[in-house]
Amino acid sequence: MDVTSVRDECDAVLSEVESAVITDREFLETVLVGFLADGHVLLEDVPGTGKTLTARSVATALGLEFSRVQFTPDLLPTDVLGTHVFNEKTREFEFQPGPIFANVVLADEINRAPPKTQAALLEAMEEGQATIDGETMELPDPFFVIATQNPVDQEGTFPLPEAQMDRFVAKAGIGYPDEAGELDLLRRRAGRDTRSPTVEPVLDDERVQAVKQAPEDVRVEGDLLQYMVSIARATREDRRVDVGVSPRGTQRLFEAARARAAVKGREYVVPEDVKRLAPNVLAHRLVLTPDAAVENVAKRDIVDSVLDDVSVPTVEA
Repeated sequence: MDVTSVRDECDAVLSEVESAVITDREFLETVLVGFLADGHVLLEDVPGTGKTLTARSVATALGLEFSRVQFTPDLLPTDVLGTHVFNEKTREFEFQPGPIFANVVLADEINRAPPKTQAALLEAMEEGQATIDGETMELPDPFFVIATQNPVDQEGTFPLPEAQMDRFVAKAGIGYPDEAGELDLLRRRAGRDTRSPTVEPVLDDERVQAVKQAPEDVRVEGDLLQYMVSIARATREDRRVDVGVSPRGTQRLFEAARARAAVKGREYVVPEDVKRLAPNVLAHRLVLTPDAAVENVAKRDIVDSVLDDVSVPTVEA
């Protein structure tokens, strides 16, 4: 599939999702980039902003199977992965797959589950497989997790450790719509008979796989590779940062930049791809110093300052 076709397919998916979710298109692009970069996305925002609707709409527009897991303090790993159940008729144990065996999985309020359950999901995210009762099972392909957490209500939660946060290719927030958007939301509701909007499938399995393969054909010039490395290394040298972006984070930025280029219909990455994605791809990977944490320094502000300081290369198409 050529880059123009990839752009058209992505535009069609984004437009279909926009018919249900009122949000900034750049946010939806970030979610789609996470999918095309073969990663997973963490959405952090207050309740009622459309995180669940976004996940369901993206899955439907891509023509993929969707499942939702509501994470709670008593959720067990087997509730997510599945378990073997004894069949009285056949006198044999049969595997009952859990909700993780879907193409797009919404891990709702992931920080409410205990660490053991979080670890089971995050291992599956990293490996693309699940180990259940000593048996390793492949997860569907594609496999994409959209996890959510509420930044306000922290009572009874188990914050994700930094090492596990590093598993997400991007962390983003929807935010409240502007006044015009909120008014549009009410007008749309007045024009339909159901509480929740619906979207229609845009792609089929074959086209999804073709679009997902497209970033692998996007080229990245040497100066841009150096630009990404310089950004990552600058975060490690910032006095407000205890642990900077890991090499894995640098690679995720590279993969996300290629995915964004594909979404935009280009065969090459430009500095704008890196600058647009860096805050969402890198900020959640930083560990602040105790002093910076006490001062409530925003991690995204650190990434923004790094982007201001690192010289931007000139790349010709």
